[in-house]
Amino acid sequence: MVTEQLATENPVTEPLVEVRDLTVDFPVDGGGTVRAVDGLSFDLAPGAALGIVGESGSGKSTAAYALLGLHRGTGAATGGSVRVAGVDPLGAPEAELRRLRGGLAAMVFQDPLSSLDPYYSVGDQIAEVYRVHNRVSRRAARQRAVEVLDRVGIPDAARRARSRPHEFSGGMRQRTLIAMALACEPRLIVADEPTTALDVTVQAQILDLLHELRAETGAGLLLVTHDLGVVAGSVDRVLVMRDGRAVELGPVAEVLGSPREEYTRALLDAVPRVETARHEAVELRGTDQPDQPNQSGLLDESGKQAEQDEPGDDRPVLLEAVDLRKEFRRRGAPTVSAVDGVSLTVRQGETLGVVGESGSGKTTLGRMLVRLLDPSGGRLVYDGRDIGRASERELRPVRGELQMVFQDPVSSLNPRRSIGESIADPLRAAGERDDRAITGRVRELLDLVGLNPDWYNRYPHEFSGGQRQRVGIARALAPRPRLLVCDEPVSALDVTTQAQVVELLGRLQRELGLSLVFIAHDLAVVRQVSDRVAVMRRGQVVESGPAEQVFTAPQHAYTRRLLEAVPVLDPVLSAERRAARALPVLEATGTG
Repeated sequence: MVTEQLATENPVTEPLVEVRDLTVDFPVDGGGTVRAVDGLSFDLAPGAALGIVGESGSGKSTAAYALLGLHRGTGAATGGSVRVAGVDPLGAPEAELRRLRGGLAAMVFQDPLSSLDPYYSVGDQIAEVYRVHNRVSRRAARQRAVEVLDRVGIPDAARRARSRPHEFSGGMRQRTLIAMALACEPRLIVADEPTTALDVTVQAQILDLLHELRAETGAGLLLVTHDLGVVAGSVDRVLVMRDGRAVELGPVAEVLGSPREEYTRALLDAVPRVETARHEAVELRGTDQPDQPNQSGLLDESGKQAEQDEPGDDRPVLLEAVDLRKEFRRRGAPTVSAVDGVSLTVRQGETLGVVGESGSGKTTLGRMLVRLLDPSGGRLVYDGRDIGRASERELRPVRGELQMVFQDPVSSLNPRRSIGESIADPLRAAGERDDRAITGRVRELLDLVGLNPDWYNRYPHEFSGGQRQRVGIARALAPRPRLLVCDEPVSALDVTTQAQVVELLGRLQRELGLSLVFIAHDLAVVRQVSDRVAVMRRGQVVESGPAEQVFTAPQHAYTRRLLEAVPVLDPVLSAERRAARALPVLEATGTG
């Protein structure tokens, strides 16, 4: 089916990218190979945009890397044919391959921190790329770096070009990678998950930027992502991959609007939608709870949070923060107020969603709620006891009742310890010394989170991202907590794995009576899991209330802005929102 489509698309224009029967095999320990890409074929016309979507492990990034010959020298075996701007990246001589990389085609990687050298300024790094492909002076190359940094929206580009990567925010680092890709005016930009770790407003800015650059330069775009909402407003055509193969290929409106294949429909069904309310809300509150409207809590005239009662919920309060503050001080630098007077409550058995952009203070707040960080001020009351200023000895009796699930299970799990031993650590820290009891409890937890208890002795690298997150949840559950703070627990997962982890958390909450604080920048996920929502901006809660009301009738302009930036699956609506976002920019430009 896909092959038939290829034969009818772009019959006149010579493709910018032409891929036929591409295969990529990776060697595995102990001998043999695993096929990551299996007989993949697609075209990309000059100036067009193609999105490649699929779950983790579908082969989409592997296919994209082949376009720049990045598998050469890695031990991978490639087959089939690939042509990019007339160059064969699979077999071209090294000199021609260097001309392709950066000159004719450029890559924007997912993680700018690992792609940028921390020791050199961003301007020098861009200038170096430019000099590799152009015989120009260092001064001319630095000027080109400033030009492209300015083009991608880095303010005061001449000065910021001297900054190092750690001095930039996540969104600015991603803009820097795009600037580096643009330096030599390539005919093709390959963007591999360029918005995965970004909040919704920055994600919208990056996607808008890629759209503008494609319109201005005429470059083709190959966008790799697991987020179908991202491709809806960013590409002309979509290629859906599974297990290294093409499942469906066609115009974005057709594939997302009327998918032919069951797998594509399953992916679309798994996408969280910001317009969909939480299905389990009534069940979690109980059928005897009155259905009463609640008012959102807003900032009062002084800029502080106006806390209001929740008359529709009479469950006891488990955790209460009152005017909670956290300041960070560094010698010779001004004090940074990360959390500035936050007041909120978490009731027994409910989920409080906390949303906001990067830097809003939501992660710092979450760490204070479980006392991984000491508050600088305010009160933190857990189960009637003020634990905000409690010593470590005083906290010991409640440590196990307050647990956290971290964003990145790779960095939070010790790679040298089996997952069973990592889950057992909290039990031993609580004083359990019976190895048989510990092993039994760990096996119970593995089964509870949907993992095979016999995997006790396996190591983190042997698991997928979703499985590692399940391990992190099992470890947090080990000491039988009453409150679980989940910090971006699904941000790096594909939509189906994301849905599985969200369903797991909901099931555990129902079975164990847990209270959850769910911190995320993905508003669609937050709406699906939350009873109530608190919206954070610059260290303060600007709006709070029942999830249904905050999402359907937001009172604060910032909340409305966040909701308007959420990707949608309708390409027409996505284009309308992009045009609306551009209007304030044009007006500001006009006023100088």
